[in-house]
Amino acid sequence: MFNNKTILITGGTGSFGKKYVKTLLEKYKPKKIIVFSRDELKQFEMQQDFNDKCMRYFIGDVRDKSRLRRAMQGVDFVIHAAALKQVPAAEYNPMECIKTNINGAENVIEAALDSNVEKVIALSTDKAANPINLYGATKLASDKLFVAANNMAGGCRTTFSVVRYGNVVCSRGSVVPVFQKFIDEGKDHIPITHDEMTRFWISLQQGVDFVLTNFARMLGGEIFVPKIPSIKITDLAKAMAPNLPVKIIGIRPGEKLHEVMCPADLCFETYEYNDHFVIAPGIKFSSRSNDFTVNALGEKGKKVAQGFEYNSLTNPHFLSLEEIKKFNHQALL
Repeated sequence: MFNNKTILITGGTGSFGKKYVKTLLEKYKPKKIIVFSRDELKQFEMQQDFNDKCMRYFIGDVRDKSRLRRAMQGVDFVIHAAALKQVPAAEYNPMECIKTNINGAENVIEAALDSNVEKVIALSTDKAANPINLYGATKLASDKLFVAANNMAGGCRTTFSVVRYGNVVCSRGSVVPVFQKFIDEGKDHIPITHDEMTRFWISLQQGVDFVLTNFARMLGGEIFVPKIPSIKITDLAKAMAPNLPVKIIGIRPGEKLHEVMCPADLCFETYEYNDHFVIAPGIKFSSRSNDFTVNALGEKGKKVAQGFEYNSLTNPHFLSLEEIKKFNHQALL
């Protein structure tokens, strides 16, 4: 569905954007791929690897609505990946996080509607479910904006959906590179914030493939959540550095022990499919049904049981030490 189409990626120089561009170029023949981001150095560096004739690089910030409108002219699909993502940084710079993650989301929505974009998928995070930190709260607000945007569309063709997933293995700023840095520097321990901490675990390629498929699945207004494994952070440390002890350093500001992707409070709006969940909109749509038992690919889902919660602690699928090693190795390929 991406052949001869124009795709724009906000925050396109990040880990996700690079993998997404690579996958599009390998599997499809797009008309244009537009990388929209604010860092000229990262764009220059990305151009050294991705310089196909369909590639376009736009300097711009999602805080700038007029620049977004210009960039989206003639665009068919938008992936909104731009965000301020670091939990401690958001706690100490709250207004900057709000301007990018909430105001930026509004600008993307309005620019997409003004440009008659066909489909928009916004990337979310497990931290948006039952948030306890500002980053999660801003992403929850962003998710709500993208869901509600389907009612704003009116007669436009534009539909909006959200993809939510957990920690991306080996992505910039994630825990694996941090642990690896300690190992490479010959440190005598691995720092762990809490010995009971668990996280959902997904590779960049899995995240990219999930988003690609959901462009075909989406009806508009749903939040897609993949079924992925969990890990114990202590197991990650053992898998990466079996001969190093761990040192408990305490939970950081805004950090959770365990992550949730489908809250129990939303069980009445959550559908289970074969390899993913869908959280349906709580609001009613004026233009169509709120029935999400069948998606645009004809896949069928069913309502989850009352009280169901998709939690990294109670997830039935945990990776063993050997599986973590193999998973991390494959994620680097």
